[in-house]
Amino acid sequence: MQINKTITAVVTGGASGLGAAVSEALAAAGANVCIFDWNGALGRRQAEHLNGSFAEVDVSDPASVAAGLASLKGLPPLRVLVNCAGIGPAAKTVSRGEPHDPAVFQKVIGVNLIGSFNCASQAAAIMAGQDAVGPDGERGVIVNTASVAAYEGQVGQVAYAASKGGIVSMTLPMARDLAQSGIRVCSIAPGLFLTPLLEGLPQDVQESLGAQVPFPARLGDPAEFAALARHIVENPMLNGEVIRLDGAIRMAPR
Repeated sequence: MQINKTITAVVTGGASGLGAAVSEALAAAGANVCIFDWNGALGRRQAEHLNGSFAEVDVSDPASVAAGLASLKGLPPLRVLVNCAGIGPAAKTVSRGEPHDPAVFQKVIGVNLIGSFNCASQAAAIMAGQDAVGPDGERGVIVNTASVAAYEGQVGQVAYAASKGGIVSMTLPMARDLAQSGIRVCSIAPGLFLTPLLEGLPQDVQESLGAQVPFPARLGDPAEFAALARHIVENPMLNGEVIRLDGAIRMAPR
């Protein structure tokens, strides 16, 4: 899919972290970027910075997603969706004799997994109704964000790992479902990246975490995640795949 001013790209969670880096990369390539985020202040600021648009969206709510997509009316066709919205509270299956709070587990699944599905399915329905472009007859590209936790979930990550494992598992069947419509689907499974969560840690802790990565022995730069997202959009043979972006790290239990 060629990225230029004739297409619209939606980035969920695009106000900060990996999503902000993706929104910047796609805007720099020429796309009309619309940020979906539940942080109105940050989202509007990022959209203004990119000369793009913003919709306050709760991805776990199908009606909120539908309203966000309806706000794209008047913009060029929706061709790209990158799902970066996510949360990751830590809790063990049993802690101090108490079971994992089912409401917390449900919320993590609701935002990370169901939220990605809500946005992908509704965006795909829009893409499927548009004219195909390019020699392969593409109509759109969907990029989801998984995590290495899908494969090596650590202590306290049972909800987060389950949500990301679901994203891994839905990537291929979703790509197969949408193949006849000319819509590609891939997922990225990042390792340790310098997102706002890790930026809040002391410098020595950041360096210690980065040293766990075989090579390069550092935390990932969100711009590197964004570069891969852009490449997936632009490379028509990438479809139905989950790509680890992790410097060859394999997470230990703790």
